[in-house]
Amino acid sequence: MRGDDDDLPKDLTHITPGYRRALWIVVGLNVGYGLVEMVGGFVSGSQALKADALDFLGDGLITFLGLLAIGWSLAWRARSALIQGLFLGALGLGVLATTAYRVLVLNQPEAELMGLFGAIALVANVAAAAVLIPHRTGDANVRAVWLFSRNDAIGNLAVVVAAGLVWWTGTAWPDLAVAAVIAGLFLQSAWSIVRDALADLRKATQPG
Repeated sequence: MRGDDDDLPKDLTHITPGYRRALWIVVGLNVGYGLVEMVGGFVSGSQALKADALDFLGDGLITFLGLLAIGWSLAWRARSALIQGLFLGALGLGVLATTAYRVLVLNQPEAELMGLFGAIALVANVAAAAVLIPHRTGDANVRAVWLFSRNDAIGNLAVVVAAGLVWWTGTAWPDLAVAAVIAGLFLQSAWSIVRDALADLRKATQPG
């Protein structure tokens, strides 16, 4: 029996039932653990965990938007990716702002709890990124979903490293430094997503 994918335009041939399933897995992993990690960030006092929890939640919401955008025209998929890029950029600026606040009102996070949540998050993010590896190429919308998941995995590896450094140095500065690095990663990926989205939008609006 023919499914909805058989009626997709030629520029959506990369969309498969496997890709849809992968997106649902990523949504579940990211939103579910994002809520857990946000609680862990407040309990441990870790700015890096809070920053990474925001990335988890943002990734889940953006992946859900990517699911909704499947089957839309190239122009609307490009607009969806543009929203994703701007949202990621806003997250990056938010992390920088809250990190600056923590520098002024510095509290040392609990390294053990920070490391525990970071390690669990790393496993969740590697799983999410792994299911998307076969589906990381395509239009700007597809690439945006992949970049969000890839950033999660990188960010969580950094959180685990920061937890070890917090424990070793007895200060909160490694936590703050990692939060700033995660913010920078957000902003770099946001620029990449926005650039690709604008390119797709120009392509979709060209005559003929």
